[in-house]
Amino acid sequence: MGLMDNLKGKAEELKDKASELAGKHNEKIDHMVEKTGSAVDKATKGKYSDKIESGTSKAKGAVDHFAAKPKDEGQS
Repeated sequence: MGLMDNLKGKAEELKDKASELAGKHNEKIDHMVEKTGSAVDKATKGKYSDKIESGTSKAKGAVDHFAAKPKDEGQS
């Protein structure tokens, strides 16, 4: 197996792990996206509220799409 094959395998492993973690912590991620959006909105004094709201909504959707559903503890 070549170096590129090893790297591709590791990258896929890391993607799967990140997806699993995003699934487990989806609510926390959504909360932090909202909190960040609110902070940016406050810093810009509401000038870009519509764009910030749209961006946070898209970010949440991207996380939901990326996140794997958590596996049951009894299954492997």
